[in-house]
Amino acid sequence: MRERWTWRGAFVVAAVGSAVGLGNLWRFPYVVYDSGGGAFLIPFLVALITAGIPLMMLEFTLGKKFAGAAPLAMKRANKSFEFVGWWATLAGFGIITYYAAILAWSLRYLWGAFSLEWGSDAGTYLYETVLGIMPVLEAGTYGSLGGIAPGLIFPFILGWLSIFFIVYSGVKGLGKVVMITMPLPFILIVILMFRGLTLPGAAEGLNFYLRPDFTALLNPQVWLAAYGQVFFTLSLAMGILIAYASYLPKDADISNNALMTSTADAFTAFVSGIAVFSVTGYMAGQLGVPVGDVVASGVGLAFVAYPEAISLMPVAPALIGVIFFVTIFTLGLDSAFSLTESVVASVMDKFNMTRKKAATLVSGLAFLVGLIFISRGGLLWLDQVDYFLNNFGLVLIGLFTCLLIGWGYGAHKIREAINEVSEIKIGVWFDICIKFITPIVLVILLVLNFIERIKDPYEGYPGFMQLVGGWGMMAVFIILGIVFMLIKTKEKPQAEEGEV
Repeated sequence: MRERWTWRGAFVVAAVGSAVGLGNLWRFPYVVYDSGGGAFLIPFLVALITAGIPLMMLEFTLGKKFAGAAPLAMKRANKSFEFVGWWATLAGFGIITYYAAILAWSLRYLWGAFSLEWGSDAGTYLYETVLGIMPVLEAGTYGSLGGIAPGLIFPFILGWLSIFFIVYSGVKGLGKVVMITMPLPFILIVILMFRGLTLPGAAEGLNFYLRPDFTALLNPQVWLAAYGQVFFTLSLAMGILIAYASYLPKDADISNNALMTSTADAFTAFVSGIAVFSVTGYMAGQLGVPVGDVVASGVGLAFVAYPEAISLMPVAPALIGVIFFVTIFTLGLDSAFSLTESVVASVMDKFNMTRKKAATLVSGLAFLVGLIFISRGGLLWLDQVDYFLNNFGLVLIGLFTCLLIGWGYGAHKIREAINEVSEIKIGVWFDICIKFITPIVLVILLVLNFIERIKDPYEGYPGFMQLVGGWGMMAVFIILGIVFMLIKTKEKPQAEEGEV
């Protein structure tokens, strides 16, 4: 008998928690700044309506209608589609192996925040004290692991214990946990936003963030950036939303849930931008440099630029530091246990394994692989794997999902299933988005990224890193997806949709 959410709100909160991740805080603000400022919100909303929301509805419907995680749901749509579900599951597994390392970094910084241990040079603190990567960089031995960074062992174990026990507790336990881990980071982001807005120079930072450059709308790259941001920020093509929706009751609304989840994610990303750029404006003013000189994204924002800005704050900087890294940790934790749950659910479905065994197996294997990313050279491998999984893996999975379900199974069948249970009815625009608009955009993204990588290795990393952590990893996932599909196991008969 399949586990169920105890109440509708638990599913919505869990879905929002999986969607609202680190990308909202450390990627969205920079993309807005770099893609026309406030004008970027126009292509972003278009991308949300024509790709993000339709794909989210599709994934919710697959999970709910076929009562299974990604591989089983795809198999029940059509026996030959199962491999795509395994691709999503394997991509999610790959992501969780390095996400846990980011949790370890955030815990290490959280400890250091009480005394502002990084001082005025968070870059040196990150690369020497936390990661211990400087010997690898100085020797130019890219690809070398260089042993485990000592300061990350304990926080890495602590992070994985948190993930494991949350997933181990089952859907009911997960439903209770998300009632804390989803609202908490949003509340903390709002606190950071208000603190940032009270700092001198905040207005200049916000001007850089939101000043509209409508000429950017004529640049096709800006529109592609919008679709890329929407696709990645909503946790699409990772199997998470399908697994979560598989625990829904029969009468659960689909369109309302998708609209609430996507709106909450977009709003959080926007507020995060205000929190980031108000502090960035303050930092620029204190250093006497243009805002553009201190703008950063990703690891550079979360672990270098923002901590240095915190050190410059006149009142309670340590408190702001603690709040910031609790935010980073909880954002990462939500995504981490969501990804782990999608893999565990897939293993349970395929191999008729108990949750306890599946959670132990998946967590143990991911822990061992993840040791690579807390090594002294782990950051370089993390950067490589993250790039290929996001720009090739997830795009390819999304493309195949749209083509197989939209054309092979029938987008109209998905639409009819949505309208049967949803208060807000959707029309043929859904079919058009799934069958035409989204696949076309994903093909363009895939081709452009492929051409770029053929011309130059990502970030100039050695060819063997691109082969092992890039193309080779993609090939292994594709092969494993087909192998798992071909493995014959006894499948439990599908219960009536939503049956408890």
